[in-house]
Amino acid sequence: MTAQRSLQIISETFNNSRKEILRGSAKFFMLWGVLLTVISLVIYLLWHHTGKPDWNLLWFAMPVIGYPLAALIGKHNKAIPQNEVSKMLGNVWTVFGAFALTLSSIAVFLIPMHVTLIIVIIMGLAECMSGVLLKNWPIIIGGFLLGVGGAVFAMLVKGEAQLLIFTLGGVLLLVTGFIMKLQYK
Repeated sequence: MTAQRSLQIISETFNNSRKEILRGSAKFFMLWGVLLTVISLVIYLLWHHTGKPDWNLLWFAMPVIGYPLAALIGKHNKAIPQNEVSKMLGNVWTVFGAFALTLSSIAVFLIPMHVTLIIVIIMGLAECMSGVLLKNWPIIIGGFLLGVGGAVFAMLVKGEAQLLIFTLGGVLLLVTGFIMKLQYK
Protein backbone atom coordinates (compact mmCIF):
# COMPACT_ATOMS: atom_id res chain seq x y z
CA MET A 1 0.00 0.00 0.00
CA THR A 2 1.36 3.43 -0.92
CA ALA A 3 1.76 6.29 1.53
CA GLN A 4 -0.82 8.28 -0.42
CA ARG A 5 -3.37 5.45 -0.17
CA SER A 6 -2.69 5.10 3.57
CA LEU A 7 -3.33 8.82 4.09
CA GLN A 8 -6.50 8.58 2.02
CA ILE A 9 -7.78 5.70 4.19
CA ILE A 10 -6.95 7.59 7.39
CA SER A 11 -8.72 10.71 6.07
CA GLU A 12 -11.81 8.72 5.04
CA THR A 13 -11.91 6.96 8.41
CA PHE A 14 -11.64 10.28 10.25
CA ASN A 15 -14.41 11.89 8.15
CA ASN A 16 -16.71 8.88 8.57
CA SER A 17 -16.12 8.94 12.33
CA ARG A 18 -16.81 12.70 12.46
CA LYS A 19 -20.09 12.21 10.57
CA GLU A 20 -21.14 9.39 12.92
CA ILE A 21 -20.37 11.59 15.92
CA LEU A 22 -22.44 14.41 14.42
CA ARG A 23 -25.31 12.04 13.59
CA GLY A 24 -25.30 10.67 17.15
CA SER A 25 -24.84 14.10 18.76
CA ALA A 26 -27.97 15.59 17.21
CA LYS A 27 -30.16 13.84 19.82
CA PHE A 28 -28.03 15.18 22.66
CA PHE A 29 -28.12 18.75 21.33
CA MET A 30 -31.91 18.46 21.19
CA LEU A 31 -32.13 16.90 24.67
CA TRP A 32 -30.01 19.60 26.32
CA GLY A 33 -31.75 22.29 24.25
CA VAL A 34 -35.18 21.20 25.49
CA LEU A 35 -33.96 20.92 29.10
CA LEU A 36 -32.26 24.32 29.00
CA THR A 37 -35.34 25.95 27.47
CA VAL A 38 -37.81 24.38 29.90
CA ILE A 39 -35.76 24.87 33.07
CA SER A 40 -34.84 28.47 32.23
CA LEU A 41 -38.49 29.31 31.53
CA VAL A 42 -39.68 27.62 34.73
CA ILE A 43 -37.10 29.49 36.82
CA TYR A 44 -37.88 32.76 35.05
CA LEU A 45 -41.62 32.41 35.62
CA LEU A 46 -41.25 31.37 39.27
CA TRP A 47 -38.78 34.20 39.98
CA HIS A 48 -40.92 36.72 38.09
CA HIS A 49 -44.12 35.78 39.92
CA THR A 50 -42.64 35.41 43.41
CA GLY A 51 -39.84 37.98 43.23
CA LYS A 52 -37.46 35.43 44.76
CA PRO A 53 -34.19 34.63 42.97
CA ASP A 54 -33.89 31.50 45.16
CA TRP A 55 -35.56 29.61 42.31
CA ASN A 56 -32.13 29.62 40.63
CA LEU A 57 -31.36 26.57 42.76
CA LEU A 58 -33.49 24.65 40.26
CA TRP A 59 -30.53 24.88 37.84
CA PHE A 60 -29.00 22.03 39.81
CA ALA A 61 -31.91 19.87 38.59
CA MET A 62 -30.62 20.13 35.03
CA PRO A 63 -27.73 17.66 35.40
CA VAL A 64 -29.83 15.46 37.70
CA ILE A 65 -32.45 15.13 34.95
CA GLY A 66 -30.18 15.44 31.93
CA TYR A 67 -27.42 12.92 32.61
CA PRO A 68 -29.74 9.94 33.21
CA LEU A 69 -31.76 10.88 30.11
CA ALA A 70 -28.56 11.22 28.07
CA ALA A 71 -27.40 7.82 29.30
CA LEU A 72 -30.76 6.31 28.34
CA ILE A 73 -30.61 7.87 24.87
CA GLY A 74 -26.97 6.83 24.50
CA LYS A 75 -27.84 3.18 25.19
CA HIS A 76 -29.71 3.04 21.90
CA ASN A 77 -26.97 4.68 19.83
CA LYS A 78 -24.92 2.68 17.40
CA ALA A 79 -21.53 2.03 19.01
CA ILE A 80 -18.97 4.46 17.63
CA PRO A 81 -15.36 3.61 18.35
CA GLN A 82 -13.69 6.22 20.55
CA ASN A 83 -11.12 8.35 18.78
CA GLU A 84 -9.26 11.54 19.55
CA VAL A 85 -12.07 13.79 18.28
CA SER A 86 -14.78 12.07 20.35
CA LYS A 87 -12.52 12.15 23.42
CA MET A 88 -11.75 15.87 22.94
CA LEU A 89 -15.43 16.60 22.42
CA GLY A 90 -16.33 14.80 25.64
CA ASN A 91 -13.56 16.66 27.46
CA VAL A 92 -14.79 20.06 26.22
CA TRP A 93 -18.26 19.45 27.65
CA THR A 94 -16.91 17.87 30.85
CA VAL A 95 -14.78 20.96 31.46
CA PHE A 96 -17.76 23.20 30.71
CA GLY A 97 -19.92 21.25 33.17
CA ALA A 98 -17.23 21.38 35.86
CA PHE A 99 -16.77 25.14 35.42
CA ALA A 100 -20.53 25.81 35.34
CA LEU A 101 -21.27 23.71 38.42
CA THR A 102 -18.32 25.06 40.40
CA LEU A 103 -18.93 28.72 39.54
CA SER A 104 -22.66 28.38 40.19
CA SER A 105 -21.99 26.79 43.57
CA ILE A 106 -19.52 29.52 44.48
CA ALA A 107 -22.03 32.19 43.41
CA VAL A 108 -24.83 30.60 45.46
CA PHE A 109 -22.91 29.66 48.59
CA LEU A 110 -19.79 31.81 48.86
CA ILE A 111 -19.27 34.89 46.71
CA PRO A 112 -22.06 36.50 44.69
CA MET A 113 -20.98 37.02 41.08
CA HIS A 114 -22.49 37.70 37.67
CA VAL A 115 -22.95 33.98 37.03
CA THR A 116 -25.32 34.45 34.08
CA LEU A 117 -22.64 36.32 32.16
CA ILE A 118 -19.97 33.74 32.98
CA ILE A 119 -22.08 30.67 32.19
CA VAL A 120 -23.39 32.01 28.89
CA ILE A 121 -19.85 32.86 27.72
CA ILE A 122 -18.36 29.50 28.64
CA MET A 123 -21.37 27.65 27.22
CA GLY A 124 -21.07 29.51 23.92
CA LEU A 125 -17.34 28.82 23.90
CA ALA A 126 -17.87 25.08 24.56
CA GLU A 127 -20.41 24.86 21.75
CA CYS A 128 -18.14 26.83 19.39
CA MET A 129 -15.16 24.60 20.20
CA SER A 130 -17.33 21.53 19.58
CA GLY A 131 -18.22 22.91 16.16
CA VAL A 132 -14.56 23.53 15.35
CA LEU A 133 -13.61 19.99 16.41
CA LEU A 134 -16.43 18.55 14.31
CA LYS A 135 -15.95 20.97 11.40
CA ASN A 136 -19.62 21.94 11.56
CA TRP A 137 -20.65 25.53 10.85
CA PRO A 138 -24.15 25.41 12.42
CA ILE A 139 -22.57 24.43 15.75
CA ILE A 140 -19.87 27.10 15.45
CA ILE A 141 -22.39 29.83 14.57
CA GLY A 142 -24.84 28.73 17.28
CA GLY A 143 -22.08 28.77 19.90
CA PHE A 144 -20.80 32.15 18.78
CA LEU A 145 -24.30 33.68 18.84
CA LEU A 146 -24.95 32.24 22.28
CA GLY A 147 -21.62 33.29 23.80
CA VAL A 148 -21.25 36.78 22.33
CA GLY A 149 -24.95 37.63 22.03
CA GLY A 150 -25.62 36.20 25.47
CA ALA A 151 -22.81 38.23 27.04
CA VAL A 152 -24.20 41.46 25.59
CA PHE A 153 -27.73 40.51 26.64
CA ALA A 154 -26.57 39.60 30.16
CA MET A 155 -24.94 43.01 30.56
CA LEU A 156 -27.95 44.96 29.25
CA VAL A 157 -30.75 43.12 31.06
CA LYS A 158 -31.13 42.83 34.82
CA GLY A 159 -32.87 40.45 37.22
CA GLU A 160 -34.88 37.46 36.19
CA ALA A 161 -35.11 38.61 32.56
CA GLN A 162 -31.46 37.51 32.18
CA LEU A 163 -32.71 33.94 32.31
CA LEU A 164 -34.29 34.43 28.91
CA ILE A 165 -30.82 34.26 27.35
CA PHE A 166 -30.67 30.64 28.48
CA THR A 167 -34.09 30.10 26.92
CA LEU A 168 -32.64 31.43 23.67
CA GLY A 169 -29.56 29.24 24.22
CA GLY A 170 -31.79 26.21 24.59
CA VAL A 171 -33.61 27.08 21.39
CA LEU A 172 -30.25 27.51 19.61
CA LEU A 173 -29.14 24.05 20.82
CA LEU A 174 -32.44 22.56 19.72
CA VAL A 175 -32.25 24.17 16.26
CA THR A 176 -28.61 23.11 15.91
CA GLY A 177 -29.63 19.54 16.78
CA PHE A 178 -32.38 19.59 14.13
CA ILE A 179 -29.96 20.93 11.52
CA MET A 180 -27.46 18.20 12.40
CA LYS A 181 -30.19 15.57 12.19
CA LEU A 182 -31.17 16.80 8.72
CA GLN A 183 -27.53 17.07 7.56
CA TYR A 184 -26.54 13.58 8.66
CA LYS A 185 -29.60 11.36 8.06
